[in-house]
Amino acid sequence: QVQLVQSGGGLVQAGGSLRLSCAASGRTFSTYAVAWFRHAPGKEREFVGTISRNPAIAYYSNSVKGRFTISRDNAKNTVYLQMNSLKPEDTAVYYCAARAGVATTFYSDFGSWGQGTQVTVSS
Repeated sequence: QVQLVQSGGGLVQAGGSLRLSCAASGRTFSTYAVAWFRHAPGKEREFVGTISRNPAIAYYSNSVKGRFTISRDNAKNTVYLQMNSLKPEDTAVYYCAARAGVATTFYSDFGSWGQGTQVTVSS
């Protein structure tokens, strides 16, 4: 397992951008797949996107495809979620998660989780 620490949340107006960071401990981070999930008030936890270990290939939910980008910098042990063209419905607590294996879209497959970061989009 790895320890995950998130940063980069905040308040932004609709149409704006934010970048979330997920920093991991451990010397084998490059072998971990990382995913992002979000949890809005009164709603089920929702898959946002995931990125595989090398070669790093990202996959996104339809609700964020074309607006969000996931990238990873293994030298810094960090995965990023770049969020552009934000909408009020993107408001949620965002979580990163990691697993030592292939990338999946299912939260139950991930054993390591960040603490969560609030993203609020106003209109």
